[in-house]
Amino acid sequence: MIETEGLTKFYGPLAAIRDVTFHIERGEVVGFLGPNGAGKSTTIRILTCYMPATAGSARIDGTDCFEQSLEVRRKVGYLPENVPLYLDLTVRRFLRFAAGVKGINGKDQEGEISRVIGICGLEKVSHRILGHLSKGYRQRVGLAQALLNSPPVLILDEATSSIDTRTEALVERGMDKLMHGRTVFVIAHRLSTVRNADAIIVMENGKVIERGSHDDLIAKHGRYYQLYTGNFDLDILSTGS
Repeated sequence: MIETEGLTKFYGPLAAIRDVTFHIERGEVVGFLGPNGAGKSTTIRILTCYMPATAGSARIDGTDCFEQSLEVRRKVGYLPENVPLYLDLTVRRFLRFAAGVKGINGKDQEGEISRVIGICGLEKVSHRILGHLSKGYRQRVGLAQALLNSPPVLILDEATSSIDTRTEALVERGMDKLMHGRTVFVIAHRLSTVRNADAIIVMENGKVIERGSHDDLIAKHGRYYQLYTGNFDLDILSTGS
């Protein structure tokens, strides 16, 4: 469902990523970890068609991210860490705008908007102006727009960062409802955040250095897993710890 081969991106003489290759099967939930500057954001920007690669290839559901970017965007629901919102619009009006951009029109639009509002727990604030909402509610609105039109692929970039514990639980519950049957790529800083993922891809210095399950990484590296940079401490405490 998500395939990269030899993906490389240079910013001038600097290689942000080099020879990044991985395959994610349909229906898999995969965590994507690495320290700041590891190349996660560059990889995601390429997969979501925000920028081209210098070399290599990337495909989503068999569709080329460089040659067929509009079709790729229709297949991907993307929730960035900092959600770009029109703060002078109400929740429902913003979702109506987002639905139109995604090609959802006519009688199907209001039903689809109500569906994602329900999933993300936005009923009580659906007529409020986005600029008046808390960070947690804005994150939920971002998740709602990512889920419009039921995309087969979800890319979630630190979806629960910088929000309170209660809201984090609500957002994660909303995501859990929609992960079944979808391919989900979750960018995170802590291994514990994606402990239930089918697989975890770890990047460092622009390269993929490891892939395995949560349990695989614990078995290989021990209870605490610290990468060689010395500034990336992954919390891999087990659920019962």
